Amino acid sequence: MLLNTAESVLLVIDVQAKLLPGVQRSEELVDNCRWLVRLAQLMEVPIVASEQYPQGLGPTEDGLRELIGAERFHGKTCFSSVDTPSFAEELKATGRRQAVLCGMESQACVIQTALRLLDQGTQVYVVADAISARKEFDTEVALRRMEQAGAVPVTCEMVGFEWLRRADAPEFKTFSKEFLR
Repeated sequence: MLLNTAESVLLVIDVQAKLLPGVQRSEELVDNCRWLVRLAQLMEVPIVASEQYPQGLGPTEDGLRELIGAERFHGKTCFSSVDTPSFAEELKATGRRQAVLCGMESQACVIQTALRLLDQGTQVYVVADAISARKEFDTEVALRRMEQAGAVPVTCEMVGFEWLRRADAPEFKTFSKEFLR
């Protein structure tokens, strides 16, 4: 049940700037998604990202998009990111069996991605402090439903400590100085 850097991939789902003003705790959401991306980069965990109908809803928040890199994003019209062929292909190419999910919105794209991944036999970890929706209750119910379906709720710091595993890991000094708040 522990996360493992050799088996993990970070999925960043639809953190689009145009939608952020209507989302609960949007600033915290973006900060926590950036935190996870920086951590994944430190730990050499691959990142795959999606954008819901970017032609109409615009791109991911600028700082997050720049941190991830434009080439990692897959535009989609499906709510489940894995139902988009290019996203599914990039995810499959990583060869990873543990998907760590962050982004929005909890009751639509995050949950549908999680449920589809579970259907495919992937271990799903939903970062509870890095997902959100327009309504807090939608996030609460989505988390409960994903957990009942087999997804594991985690927090940003849980991901960090599980990926590190040890205080004598080479990355721990950077983690303790730059990531712990």
